[in-house]
Formats: sequence, structure tokens, C-alpha cells
Amino acid sequence: MPPASILLVFVTVAVAMEVLPDAAVFGGEGKSLTLTLERTSHNGVEMSQLRDRDRVRHVRFLQQQLTGVVDFQVEGTYDPFIVGLYYTKVKLGTPPKEFYVQIDTGSDVLWVSCNSCNGCPTSSGLQIQLEFFDPTSSSTASLISCSDRRCDLGTQSSDSLCSSQNQCGYRFQYGDGSGASGFYASDLMYFDTIIGNSLASNSSAPIIFGCSTSQTGDLTKMDRAVDGIFGFGQQGFSVVSQLSSQGITPNVFSHCLKGGNGGGGILVLGQIVEPNLVYTPLVPSQPHYNLNLQSIAVNGQILPIDPAVFQTSNNRGTIIDSGTTLAYLSEEAYDPFVNAITQTVSQSVRPLVSKGIQCYLTTSRFFWKT
Repeated sequence: MPPASILLVFVTVAVAMEVLPDAAVFGGEGKSLTLTLERTSHNGVEMSQLRDRDRVRHVRFLQQQLTGVVDFQVEGTYDPFIVGLYYTKVKLGTPPKEFYVQIDTGSDVLWVSCNSCNGCPTSSGLQIQLEFFDPTSSSTASLISCSDRRCDLGTQSSDSLCSSQNQCGYRFQYGDGSGASGFYASDLMYFDTIIGNSLASNSSAPIIFGCSTSQTGDLTKMDRAVDGIFGFGQQGFSVVSQLSSQGITPNVFSHCLKGGNGGGGILVLGQIVEPNLVYTPLVPSQPHYNLNLQSIAVNGQILPIDPAVFQTSNNRGTIIDSGTTLAYLSEEAYDPFVNAITQTVSQSVRPLVSKGIQCYLTTSRFFWKT
């Protein structure tokens, strides 16, 4: 979820059907994107069945490198009726303690809830056990002072603070209006490192992360509460940057989202080698992962949208943000997009507006080419 300062006021379209990733074909220039849509069955998410299978699958996909590749298990699903987010577990401190954190490519810093946190949930509707980090309970923890040169890196990712105790602090404000504040700490992170086909457990490295003492907005709600946010941005305090600077992993990560009610996916610090992947360049010199969106087509017809709508600038552009559940479009793109969808599927579904969001009701599976 990007900071509020760079977000436009967007409106969104919600289609009450499931996008099946095994039927999605991503093409390059001159190719099409074919999506298979079907009605979503809102069942509970079962994650335990995916873990062993994904572990074997990850090893096969990972590229052999001189540096290790860090593998994280992914849980959650895109479906807002079930979870609406993807999260993983990290182990911090000595002795190590597990924390569930939301995977967020739209922010930079890893932070978890700290003891004596104001507004932090104590239980979660995701059926996970929430924890609180206590620096005094970890024999390897240390606080980052305001005079520490590493504190300067924090100013790249947040509003920096300095407490009366000379602690280096932060204040994050996210696009949905929620926020978190606290102080930076250094401690060991434990992870699985893969080199070739070998899985080495109990690897660890010192990292700097946030210890949040206050949360506001949606972060205080219990229905989808997790222990914190795992930022995968480009700044120096991201875990990717920190482990890369220590020579532990490459400065690249791979995040594949598995659709469907099962959810899950792949998250590795390293590169996945899998046939038929299609790549698109990122816009350089941007604080987030921006793409050059060129056009939108529905049913094979490119929509009459001014290309200037998609151009990257200080307050516009197309951001890849795993911390945002839905896709958002600016109004200039939203209206022709929804109109084209409605015209294409009007004989198969019944359009309706629910709470200001365009939805479509269907009783059967159909195919829709965009």
C-alpha cells in the first residue's frame, strides 16, 4: 500500500467472479490477455495443504546462484470476501518469535507490533495467533539511536522522528488512511536459504525493522489483522536491500500470487526460473514499482482512453502494489472500462451497482477476452 501522498483519488470496479490464473495468458506487444471468469464460491481458505507441495515446487523453480535464495511461505488470497491480502511469517529475535506480516510491494520497511502498542489488535479473524515484539526479551536486540548513521536511511521511507530517549522513530501513513508509528530496532531474522537444490534451515542475519507502538485506521480492525507489514520497496531499509548489502541474497525478489480459494503463492528473495514468463520493464527512478501501462482493451477492442492518463508523473502512474486488494483506475479510464464490460457481458450477466461499486451477477461460467 503506497503512502497517501502519491495516491490519486480512484474509483474501482468489483466483478463478483473469480479470475482463474491457469486460464490467464499474458502477452507482450500485439498480444492479448485472455481471462476466464466464473462465479466465486465463498468457502474458507485452507492453507495447510499447500505448504509441503509448495516447498518442493519452490526448489524446482529457483535459480542456482552463488548467493542464497530466501524462501517464504505465502498464505492468504486475493478474494476480498475471504481474506483479501497475502501474508507470510517472519522469525525475529533470540529466542526467535514468529510474526505474521502482510506482503506489501508498495512500502519499504518491515515492521511488527511492539509490546504496549496503542490500537494494535490482539486477535485476528484470519485464525492466526497475534504476537508482540519485546526488545527486552531478545538477547540480540538493540535499539537504533537518532545519532546512528543508519537512522538516516529511515527518512527515505517515512516521516522520521526522534524521541526524548534518543530513539530513531518513524511514522507511516498509508493510502487507505491507516497509519503506524514506533521506533527502529535491530535484531536477527531467521529464514530458509536455498542454494541449488539444497535447503539449509536456521540461517539468520541482522536486520533493522520497525517496532510499532501505535496503529490507526484499518490497521486496528480485527477481521484481517496481522502482526505487521513486510515492505518490499526499493529503499535502504527494505529487507531485500539489507540482505543484499550483506551478500546473503541477490537484490531481486519474486512474488507469484496463486488465485482461487486456495490462495497462497511464492515469495523468494531471488529469481524464479519458469518457462513462458513474460516480462515488462519498470519505470526507472520512481519510488514505487511503476509500469508503463499503454492501453486497455475489452473484447479485443482498445478503449478510447487518452494515453496521457497512463503517463507516470509525480502523482499519476500505474503501481504494482501487493498490499492493495482491488485494482483501481482513474476516472478517465474507469468510465469507458466499465461501459465496455457492461456492453460485452450484458447478455450473460445482470449489471448492478452495490454501495457505489459496479458489480455483475452471473449464474454460469463464461469467457471474456480483454
